This record gives sequence, structure tokens and C-alpha cells, in this order.
Amino acid sequence: MKHSRILILSLWLIGLAGMLATGAPVYIRLFYLASLAFIGAWLWVRISLSGVRLQRLSRTLRANVGDIYEENFEIKNEKWLPIPWLTVENKSNLPAASGSRLLTGIRRGDTQAYLVRTWLTQRGAFSLGPTTLSTHDPLGLLRRSKSFPANAELVVLPLLVPLHSFPAPAGLLPGGKVVRKKSSGITPHAAGVREYAPGDALRRIHWATSARRDKLMVKEFEDDPQAEVWIFLDAYAPAQASLVEEKEGRHWDGWMLGKKPEAELPASTLEYGVTIAASLAHYFTRERRAVGLIAAGQTHIAIPADHSTRQEEKILETLAFVKVGQTLPIESLVRAQAGQLLGGSSAVIITPSVKPELRLAIDELQRRNLYPTVVLLDAKSFGGEAGSTQLAAEISSLNVPVFHIKNGENIGAVLSGHSAN
Repeated sequence: MKHSRILILSLWLIGLAGMLATGAPVYIRLFYLASLAFIGAWLWVRISLSGVRLQRLSRTLRANVGDIYEENFEIKNEKWLPIPWLTVENKSNLPAASGSRLLTGIRRGDTQAYLVRTWLTQRGAFSLGPTTLSTHDPLGLLRRSKSFPANAELVVLPLLVPLHSFPAPAGLLPGGKVVRKKSSGITPHAAGVREYAPGDALRRIHWATSARRDKLMVKEFEDDPQAEVWIFLDAYAPAQASLVEEKEGRHWDGWMLGKKPEAELPASTLEYGVTIAASLAHYFTRERRAVGLIAAGQTHIAIPADHSTRQEEKILETLAFVKVGQTLPIESLVRAQAGQLLGGSSAVIITPSVKPELRLAIDELQRRNLYPTVVLLDAKSFGGEAGSTQLAAEISSLNVPVFHIKNGENIGAVLSGHSAN
């Protein structure tokens, strides 16, 4: 294209110079021929992109790391002339985003559509666009582009590792004492009935009592501290370690063979921690446990424990945006929040910290009749400080279950097994 432009421009300049200097017919024809080439090229690209419409359609705007995200691109030619060729360029900030390609032979009134699959390798929010359509004339003299802004955003949730089991902390054992605290949701612990009030859910109506009293009565429930599991995620920057280098997202073309790639976590303690927190939230929600999340990175996060169907989605969306920060080290975070938890609750601490102060935080939980479990990431295997093996042994001596996870280990196998120290 560049060489064609230079050639026609050179012919135009030669024709103009010769026409002005000698007035010979050959130079006049050369000048007009080159001028017509430029005018024709301008008209071609001007007309080609007029009346072109683009739509990007997807079934969902939520997906998890490791998923294959599918999106449909539809290009419609609404004008009366065909489009010989058209380049579609997907400028989304989604890592390794697919969708850019060359289309040919789009007839008038025709729509060309194609399916795009992108392997999701990074959590966060990504715009689905902008998208640029461009074309050029047959000689490659001029090129014109038309940009369509992004009109949707994809939220990529953390990777979920399947957990077949997780050793139940002592706080989840049956036979505990129920705390007399009214619950806004439905729990297995009924506390009595009261008269219906506007806004009460219909499923809480106790029909037998309502018929006997000739007015609507609803059931009341109490919270059970044994059903509460609190996940503490360490996002304190000085404690983190990483072997990840900045690089572009990985493309994947195996969909043509019907294969789904295996998700690979970056060698980062934060990414491992986020994945473990998300997987545990998914596991306990599926077990109908009330789950809460506490973390302190760039911002302080505290999601109250709940077992509603919306709770897992709320936790995963929050984890999708967790970043490291200088807010609080994990031991300070646990000790600050311990007084807010109901007695008998369980606390799962996920951290790469090698500081002995973590034992003091665990002791604080035990003194308050709380039941800690520690998921200790081996910082040394991620390029960080040594000492996690010794710390794991010291925590285990406090009769606290410890899961010691190294870089590259199968998270699901470790957490689902009975290898806790």
C-alpha cells in the first residue's frame, strides 16, 4: 500500500512539473490520470464504510478465569453497494482478545457474523471494545477507519478450583449452642412466629398458624454461629511474593479440536490466595454455610456472613478486583476483626506471611471461642522469604489445622485431602 501511494504521488508530481514546464500532452495525461486515481480512491473508501453497522453479542457478562468466553460479531452492510474487503480490529483490553480478522465479499444488505472465543487468563473488568472497521481502495492509496465504542464490560471472576471436601473446623461440628440472634434470612433454626408485616417473603408464611389465627403469620429464625465461616485473605503488599513477569496474554486456538485448556495460575501468592478464597466461598456456599470475607489490600473489605444465593456472587465479584496494598498485615487484620465475630464461628486465614506474630492472632481467635484454620502459602517457592515450613509446624502445635501450599501444587487436591498438619 505504501509503495503504491508513493508511485502514484510520484507520477502526479512528474505530470504536474512536466505540464507546467513544457505543456506536453503526455504530462497532462499523466497528471490527470494520477489525479483521477486519488479522487477514485477517496470516493471508494468514503462510500465503502458508509452504512456499515457492527454488533457484538454475548450471552453473559460474567465468567471465570479458565473459561472460554464466546462472543458473536455481526457486520451488516446497509448500503446499496457491496464491500469487497473489510478489516475488523478488536481493541479490547481483554488479554489475548480474539475477534480481529479480514472479511471479504459483503454483499449489499448482507450480514456477516462469526463466533469469537477467548481464553480468560486474568481476573478483573475488561471493556468489550472499542472495535475498528477499516478498508482501503484497490490500489492501496487511501485507507479509512470507523470506530465503534465499547458498550459493555466483561467481569472476569477468579478461578474456581473444585473442592470435593474440606475438613470441617471445630466450629462446624454438630451440637453447638445456638445464639439467640434474629436472622433476616431463613435458617434451619426456627425461633417462633409473628404477625405478617409488609415486605415479608411469602415463603416465610406459616400457613397452619395463619389459618388457626385467621390472619397471616410468618416464621422467625435465629442465626447459628456454627454456620458462619469467615475467610481472611492477606493482601498486604510486603507479605506477597511473585515470580510473574509482565507479558502479553496467551492465545489459544485449540477450540477447533474441541479441547478446553487447563487453567494455569500465575506464580503469585496474591493470585493463589484469591483463587483459594474464591474456591472456599464456592464450596461453603454449596454446603449452605454462611460465608463472610475480610481482606485489606488497597481498600478494606468486609462482607458480612450470609448464605443467600447472592452471597457467592458478591464475594467472587469483590475478589475479582482485589489488589495488594499497605493497609494492614494479616495478623493485625485478624486481631482487629476477631471481636466482631460471633463466638463459635470459624475463621480460615489465607496468607503467605512468615511472621511469628501470626501465632498471636491465632491465639486471639482461640481465646474468643473462634476456630481458626490456616492456609499457608510457601512464600519461598514464589520467590519470597523462607520460614513458612517452620511457621506451619508452630501453628500446628497450637492444635490448629494448617494447609501448606507451594507454587505449582494442585490446590484442590491439597485442600480436599486430609494432609493438614
